[in-house]
Amino acid sequence: MQQLVEGVHYFNNIGRTQHLQLFEKLKHRQEPEACFITCADSRIVPTLITQADPGELFIVRNVGNLVPCYGTTNNGEMAAVEYAIVELGIEDIVICGHTGCGAMKAVVSPDEPGTRSKLPSVREWLRHADATAEIMRTHYQHLSGEALYHAAAEENVLVQLEHLRTLPVIAARACSGQVRLHAWMFQIDTGEVYRYDSEAGQFERFGSDPGGPAPARRQRTNIRENGGRRIRRKSS
Repeated sequence: MQQLVEGVHYFNNIGRTQHLQLFEKLKHRQEPEACFITCADSRIVPTLITQADPGELFIVRNVGNLVPCYGTTNNGEMAAVEYAIVELGIEDIVICGHTGCGAMKAVVSPDEPGTRSKLPSVREWLRHADATAEIMRTHYQHLSGEALYHAAAEENVLVQLEHLRTLPVIAARACSGQVRLHAWMFQIDTGEVYRYDSEAGQFERFGSDPGGPAPARRQRTNIRENGGRRIRRKSS
């Protein structure tokens, strides 16, 4: 905690003075470029991986980057997204999962000792990833360990995008392109960010220059078993 306190002292005395014009502008309104939904994991820093300034991201965080379906009681996630679209005029919604996600490990290994038994609130919360769990049971029995957890994190991002589509303001706007949904993955051990390509049916790394080489495709571990065919899931 002392390190954080010292950081605040530095910011108050020195750091903030480098951004006074920005703060002056922000006092009037916020105009975020996107709504960014991600995990509460401390290793995920949305403003770092997007190089965004204050006011450029409307951030929603929780355990497992989950989005309960529309109509769920006390749905703060949907309330935040609805506000972002209707009041702030945001047109791009990102759900960003990550490697090494403890929530996804709990989803695919619910019977592992200590995974959920000591965390009843987390257990209830992870019910919003039940569809992810079923997909993993049905299509990924051939995977285990980190490969299984990685696959679950990727599938979960796509599942939560589908939950987003149940929000009326998204359902009404997405079909005409007024709202765009994006599935991203952050790889903690390398710091790389991937986005889902619905045509390729896999996540591709950001970073290629316009006109340069094609984006790198990570070797997917989450190829579903279904008569030897890959099942592709669509996102915008």
